[in-house]
Amino acid sequence: MDYAKLETVMRRLALEAGDTIMAIYNADDFEVKTKSDASPVTEADEAADALISAGLHAAFPDAALVTEEQAATHGEQAMSFLIVDPLDGTKEFIKRRGDFTVNIAWVEDGVPVRGVVYAPARDRMFYTRADGSSVEEAGPFDKDRVGTLTSLSVAKADNEALRIVASKSHRDQSTDDYINRYATSESKSAGSSLKFCLVATGEADLYPRLGRTMEWDTAAGHAVVTGAGGQVLDFDTLAPLAYGKDGFANPFFIACAPTVDLKSA
Repeated sequence: MDYAKLETVMRRLALEAGDTIMAIYNADDFEVKTKSDASPVTEADEAADALISAGLHAAFPDAALVTEEQAATHGEQAMSFLIVDPLDGTKEFIKRRGDFTVNIAWVEDGVPVRGVVYAPARDRMFYTRADGSSVEEAGPFDKDRVGTLTSLSVAKADNEALRIVASKSHRDQSTDDYINRYATSESKSAGSSLKFCLVATGEADLYPRLGRTMEWDTAAGHAVVTGAGGQVLDFDTLAPLAYGKDGFANPFFIACAPTVDLKSA
């Protein structure tokens, strides 16, 4: 994979998809449908998916592509592939709460090595550079010119006062029970893959997810966390979370700074 080209293409497509999403988000009304798994999908999901898929196919015609909104891609069997969630946090989008993101990633040999997470309603964009390091770009965003970049690095955790972030829409008692095993100074909720980015920026030390996710939900955020020196681990085994799994479903997982003293499952 040409990482320099990948960085440029993913950044531009994320920004273009963000424009498409925000045009629908700011409209008086938009259509919401229900998918076969009972999850919601909007015209913004579908429009962003069409834009990103076309752009990736044009730029990388030989690369396998898996995307949430195209069921035909969910039977793909590859260890290296592009993976897309065009609008992560659809429930946040529908409620107009702003915590939704565009996610594009490249998985290489089962590991997410490059990715972009763009939160258009929050004016925050995080991505991996060609060298694998993670940055946050400051807005306003120009599609042709990269703005001011801040290098990202996970925090050195204080295990007597951890800062924990958890899901806004999917937080449950088992998650709270796990969080309560730690000495915390802060516990907050956030939507979509922004939780990974809060770990990557050092704004949070630990993000546990005890619930169903798919690889397209996590790959881009996983890459950003890794590029900032963090780790994403299988909740039960504490082995690195692997990709290219049958059906692209994830086990429970933990994203964290490596200095967090993790509690056993």
